[in-house]
Amino acid sequence: MAKINGETIIARALKTQGVETIYGVVGIPVSGIAAAAQREGIRYYGMRHEMPATYAGQATGYLNGRIGVSLVVSGPGALNAVGAFANAWSNRWPLLMLGGASDATRADMGDFQEAEQVAAMAPYAKYARRAESTARLPLYVAEAVRKAINGTPGPSYLDLPGNIIFDEVDEEDVEWAPRVPDPPRLRADDSAVADAIAALKTAEQPLIVIGKGISFGRAEAEMRRFVEQTGIPYLAMPMARGILPDDHPQSIAAARSFVLKNTDLVFLGAARLNWMLHFGQPPRWRDDVRVVQLDSNPEEIGVNVPTEVGLVGDAKVTLGQLLDALDEEPWQFPQDSEWLQTVRSEARKNQDLVEGMIGAGRDGEPFGYYTTLDIVRRLAPRDAVYVTEGEGTMAIGRTLLDNFAARQRLDAGSFGSMGLGHGFAVAAQVEHPNQRVICVQGDSAFGFAGMECEVAVRHGLPITWVVVNNNGIGGTPLEHFERENLPPGGLNPGTRYDKVMEGLGGVGYHCETPEQIEAALEEALTLDGPSLIHVPIDPQAKRKPQEFRWLAPR
Repeated sequence: MAKINGETIIARALKTQGVETIYGVVGIPVSGIAAAAQREGIRYYGMRHEMPATYAGQATGYLNGRIGVSLVVSGPGALNAVGAFANAWSNRWPLLMLGGASDATRADMGDFQEAEQVAAMAPYAKYARRAESTARLPLYVAEAVRKAINGTPGPSYLDLPGNIIFDEVDEEDVEWAPRVPDPPRLRADDSAVADAIAALKTAEQPLIVIGKGISFGRAEAEMRRFVEQTGIPYLAMPMARGILPDDHPQSIAAARSFVLKNTDLVFLGAARLNWMLHFGQPPRWRDDVRVVQLDSNPEEIGVNVPTEVGLVGDAKVTLGQLLDALDEEPWQFPQDSEWLQTVRSEARKNQDLVEGMIGAGRDGEPFGYYTTLDIVRRLAPRDAVYVTEGEGTMAIGRTLLDNFAARQRLDAGSFGSMGLGHGFAVAAQVEHPNQRVICVQGDSAFGFAGMECEVAVRHGLPITWVVVNNNGIGGTPLEHFERENLPPGGLNPGTRYDKVMEGLGGVGYHCETPEQIEAALEEALTLDGPSLIHVPIDPQAKRKPQEFRWLAPR
C-alpha cells in the first residue's frame, strides 16, 4: 500500500484547485511543500521576505481572477505577513496563505517558533483554520479556496503544523477534494435595474465612478458599452484605470474634485464610498447627492450615504442587464448639456496647469515628480503595467501615468499600504510575461522591500524600477540634514539606489537631468532583465495646489 506525505498532498490539492504559482519564503517546516509543488508543475518563486511574498500572492489572485498563494514559515515568518494579509482583506482580493506552524504534538511546550498564528490572521480572514489531519488536507485546501473566491473575495489562512506536513498516510485514505467551481455570476433584481435607469434619466449632472471591482469581475467590455451608451462622464478609481482607455473622451479624471462636489447623481460601479472617495460626504460631495450603487456585496449598499437604488449582483451580469434595458429603450444624457461643457472646461484648466509644471522642469529649473513621470508616460509602451508606490510618487502617478486596458495598474489601494510595490511588480511580470512592468516608487517606498529586486534578477524578470528620490518621507532639503537633529522623515541624502540594483546583478542608471532619464528609460525598456533608474529630484517638489486638504472634515 503506497504511502504519501503531507507535503505532496498539499501540492496536489493546490494543483487541483488551479494554482499555478506560489510565492514564499521556505524553511522549517514548509520547504518540502515548495519542492513538492514544483514536482506537480507549479511555479515557485522564492522571495526575500514574507511580506512581499504575500503581496505577490494576492496580486496574482486579482490578476488571474481565481486565487493566489503565499507560503510562509512558522512563528515570526507568518507574523511578518500579517499586514500584507490584511491588505488582501481590505482590497477584497482572493488569497490563500499557507503558514507553517510548530508541531501540534508539542503545543504549549515552547516549541521552535511556536505562536498563535490563526488568531493573528482571523480578524482579516474569511477562513482561518489549523489543519488537524494529514489525510484531510485536500478538504482544508478546498474549503479555504471556496471561502476566498466566493461571495466577497478575500484571504484565507491555513495553519500547517510540522507533524501534519511530515506525516505519511496510506494514499487510499486521503480525502481528495474536487476543484471548487468558479463563483456563480448572480443577476440583480430586474426592478432595481429599471429603477436605476429611471434615476439616471432624471439627473442633471450625473457621474459614473468605476471601481476595481469592475476589473476583478472582468466586466470591462460591459462597462465601456454602458459609459458610451449613456454618454455620462466617468471617473475611474486608481486600479480601475484602463477599464476604459485613459484617453477616452468621457474621462474627466483631470476635473476630479470639481465633478465630485457638483454631481447630483453618482452611479457607483463596484466602488466603495470609503476614504478614497471621501465617504461621499461634504465638502467633497454635495449634501444631497443621489447614489445608484452596483455591488456584489449587499452589505456594501448604502454605506456612509443612503442609496437611492441598490443593484446587488455580479458586475458583468448586472451591467449586461442595464445594457439590455438601454437597448430596449435607448437613452443618452444630452451631449450638448451645460454640465458636460463645464466639466470639460475644468479638465482643460487642470491639464494646462500640469503641463506648465512639467515644462518648468524641462526649462532648467529644479525638476520634480511631474517632469519625471511625464517622461515615463511618453516613453512607456501603451500596454505597460504600472505599479506605483510612495505618497507623492503614487499620487501624482495616478494622474499622469495612463492605462489603456484593465488590470494594468496596481498600487496601495484601499488599505493605503506601503511596502507592496516589489511583490506586486514581481507578480505582475509573472502574470504578464509579454508586457513591460514599470514600478515607480519613492525612495522611502523602495526601502521597504528593495532586496526583492534580487528575485527579479534571479528569474530574469524584465521589470524596470524608477526610484524618485526626494531624500525621505515628504522630502527633505539637504540643508536640513543635521545628524544630531535629523528630520523624522529624512533619509540619507545621496543614497544610490541604482548601485543596489547593480550589486544584485541588474542594470542601474543614475539620472540628474530629464535628458538622462529619457536615455536611460529607452535603453531599460529593451533589456531582457531588471533595471533601476534612480532619479534624485528637487526635495521640495510637491503636488500641484489642492483645493481640499487630505481627508477634509465635513
